[in-house]
Amino acid sequence: MTRTYCSSQTEASESLCADNRGLTVSLVVYRPDVQLLETTLSSLGKAYDRLRDTRDEVPAQLYIVDNGGLQGVDIGSSLELLAKQGIAHQVLSGHGNIGYGRGHNLAIERATSGYHVVLNPDIDMDADALVNALDFLDAHCEVGLVTPRIQDDQQAIQYLCRRYPTVLDLFVRGFLPGAIRRWFAGRLGRYEMRDVINDRDVVWDPPIASGCFMIFRTNVLKRLSGFDPRYFLYFEDYDLSLRAHELARVAYVPAVRAVHHGGGAARKGSAHIRMFVSSAFKFYNRFGWKWV
Repeated sequence: MTRTYCSSQTEASESLCADNRGLTVSLVVYRPDVQLLETTLSSLGKAYDRLRDTRDEVPAQLYIVDNGGLQGVDIGSSLELLAKQGIAHQVLSGHGNIGYGRGHNLAIERATSGYHVVLNPDIDMDADALVNALDFLDAHCEVGLVTPRIQDDQQAIQYLCRRYPTVLDLFVRGFLPGAIRRWFAGRLGRYEMRDVINDRDVVWDPPIASGCFMIFRTNVLKRLSGFDPRYFLYFEDYDLSLRAHELARVAYVPAVRAVHHGGGAARKGSAHIRMFVSSAFKFYNRFGWKWV
């Protein structure tokens, strides 16, 4: 995706940079894995410590959105440590399981920061992740969303930036066994942008970014009204990514790094498969069907 910016677009991009006050983070949980959640909170604290070393004042607010199952989970010591590090926190609860996107929206609508991080409770961010993300945003006023380099537990890149998916791409990647999926390696590699995503190069305007770890300018996120609440789970990040291109540029920045302990819908049971298919219909009905 190539964009040409005229003077009015340049002025608009400069206005995106006008507000750089502070950082908010939203983290939606549902029956969380306590160990992974505490790892996520610890990594956030370390990354924020590094950020404060490089900036005079960066007030930070963490919103933990409890969609269910957090009550009775003991993460008090992790939250106390974050408070000592300067990260205020608020637990939003009592609304029930309203879905991933709507959960994040509860935090986004409260955010008054310059930057907002959408974070999964299974992300272990690098200590320099926030420093590198915010430095990049400050250097590139036209960018409204930074998507990081994500790796798995074996330190292999997870290719989570995507081109626009065909129905066949989603079926092959999500539901076919590995032995058969290898027959489609070429087309899946294109869908996953394996030809351009690497450890070194910034990639401009990947069409789709993963919702497991997104770093936004809050003013862009507010103008987009956050996630589309019609998605309960799956494809809300695809939708938000495509809409973000209407207001700002998107950049894959490999200097921003994290480990993701995630899994696919097909490996999570029939309920997740049904939610995946339902969200896929909503996505294609909005943005257009592309079969093969």
